Order: sequence, then structure tokens, then C-alpha cells
Amino acid sequence: MLAPSTAAELADILREAAGRGQTIALAGNSTKRRMAGPIEPAAVSITTMSLRRVVQYEPRDLTISVDAGFGWRELENLLAGNRQMVPLDPPFADSATVGGVIAANSSGPRRRLYGTARDLVIGIQFATLEGKLVQAGGMVVKNVAGLDMAKLMIGSFGTLAAITTVNFKLQPQPEVERSFVVPFDSAAAVLAARDQVLRGQLQPAAMDVLSPGAVGGIGLHQWALALRVGGNAAAVQRYEREFAQFGGTRAFENDNQRALWRHVEDFTPTFLKANDDGAVVRASCTLKEIEAVMASFPGAAIARAGTGVCYGYFERSAAAVEWLAAQRWKAVLEFAPDDRRRTADLWPRSGGDLEIMRRVKGLFDPSNLLNRGRLYRRI
Repeated sequence: MLAPSTAAELADILREAAGRGQTIALAGNSTKRRMAGPIEPAAVSITTMSLRRVVQYEPRDLTISVDAGFGWRELENLLAGNRQMVPLDPPFADSATVGGVIAANSSGPRRRLYGTARDLVIGIQFATLEGKLVQAGGMVVKNVAGLDMAKLMIGSFGTLAAITTVNFKLQPQPEVERSFVVPFDSAAAVLAARDQVLRGQLQPAAMDVLSPGAVGGIGLHQWALALRVGGNAAAVQRYEREFAQFGGTRAFENDNQRALWRHVEDFTPTFLKANDDGAVVRASCTLKEIEAVMASFPGAAIARAGTGVCYGYFERSAAAVEWLAAQRWKAVLEFAPDDRRRTADLWPRSGGDLEIMRRVKGLFDPSNLLNRGRLYRRI
């Protein structure tokens, strides 16, 4: 395993390997090794874990630039010292790297208010198989005209180039934060409450629906609506009054609030650790379809109820594959064991954009040397 300590060294390794026609496996800390397509055997293996600088941090400008190997939790702790944040809330945050989070386009509960990596990343430096370092986006000396190549890297799973540095626009932490969990007897009831919140004037930063199988860690056994709000004290108090109408509402703040959202954010890694043959399906749907999607999952499920992204948890990976084949929603087998990912159709309904994605892959890696098949075995 090669661990270059500078971007230039990483670029040289890529150039030399590509020049010899060698296949290349690229990763950060490999926290998401069960995600997307399987990691194919390669002649050269590279980790970005030694790229760990804070390149530039301007708290007054609300911007930061860090190397790809910088730890995600380390980034959060650094920014918290100035009451700032990059509110992506990715799973595996305790051990994931910045580059890994961005390459996998990971996000969590607060995507409803703050968006995904494509909304928070303002620039990326990456190393190509030609040995070039390309800088795209903000906080750089020279921007690249034409394609927004920074956004091409987000969610590419390292199949195009190696991310070396990521620049973020930062968000100030709210003056006051509080979270609420409201229990309900059915999916229909919890989503009716969701609709009522959506029609209100005050909009939470996070709005997740948890099935009965996903709430054990917070002391419940029924459907629940989890809400995260922020603002000044008066605004948060108004949220609390409005949510009290649902009955049975529990408020969380400080350490209890952090524990609540850690439970939600870490549900996937916790589930996978407990289930060797476990699988996670991610489905995208309209807000009206969430109830049907959640009802179709046989086990635990979590929905980003304000954005239409649903996660279903299967103790047997074969059942997840069967679910994918039977449903009409756009979905992927996001996490599964290696043997299942080598044979299953991980992305059954990839859509018309796939051909464009393949052409882009051809521009960056015409010989298909880099992270072969990592994009759900399609690329």
C-alpha cells in the first residue's frame, strides 16, 4: 500500500502506474469498503491517509481548505472551536477521511437545509492519471474553465482521478439548537405530521422518519419523527410550542441531542458491524411516495423525510437484491458483502445519464485502470 505524503507525489505515482498500464486501487481509510462496487484486485494500491494538512483556514471568510486524508471528525472538531461547521453528517464520521466522504457523496440528516457536498464544496484539487494536478473551483490560484470538474469528482468513488484537497464554504453554528422526537403508531400518522411541519412557517434543519426497527437506540419501539431545529432562543421556543401539539414529544439538547443524531448518522455502520451478510438499500422517491417505500422495507428503515431519500436495512443481502428487482423506485444496493456485490445488479435503473458518465470516464481514464467498477459496477 503506497501512502504519498504530498499531492505531487500522488500525481507521480498515478502517472508511473498508468504509463505501465497497471490497474490502481485508490482509497482513504476504506471505511466504505462495503459500499458501491467491490474493490477489485489491482497492481498498485494507494491510500490518501498521509495527506493530512489544513491548507488554508479563514474563519472570517467562512472557508477552509484541507487535504483529502484529513479526518472528518477532526475537521468537525477544528471548526467547532470557531462555532462553524460543514453540516454533511456522513456515516462513519469517526474514521472517514474528507476525501472519502466527498468521493462517496456521503450526507446525513441536515441535507434538507444545507444540501449535499455539491452545495458545500467550493473547490477541489485532484491528481490525474497523466500526473497533473488540476485545481477547480474556489480558493485556488487558477480555475479551470468549461466543465465544473470539482463537481465531477463528488460521488465518483475515485474512478476519475484522485482527490488531493477539498475546499468548503462553512456554515455558522446556530445560536441555539434543539431536537425533538415524536412517536406515532403508524407510518401514515408520522408522515401526516411531517406534512403538517412542511406546511408551517418554521422549517427544521433535519426531518427524519424512523421505523420501529430503527428507534431502539433512543428508547422507543414505534414509528418516530426526529426533528432538528436551530436559531435564536425565541425561534427555538416557538418550534417547541408547535411540536407539542403532536403529543408525546420529547426534547433533546446538548449531549442528549448529540447522542440522538449520532444514533441516526451511525445507524448504517452499526447495522453492518452487527450483520456480516447485511445490506443497505438507498431509494430516491417523491415526498408522497415515502410512505410506500418505507412500508416496502421488511426491516429497519430511515427516511430523510423532507428530501425523499430512504434507507432500508436487510439482515440478508439476498433479500435486498430481491427487493431491488421488484421495486419501481430509483434505488441502489449501497452496502453489501463483497460476494454479493460481485454478482448482483447494484444499480438496476441507472437512467439515461449513465452513457454520459461513461464518456466522462473515458476522458479521464480511457484504459479503465482506476478503481475499476467502484461506481456500482457500472463504471
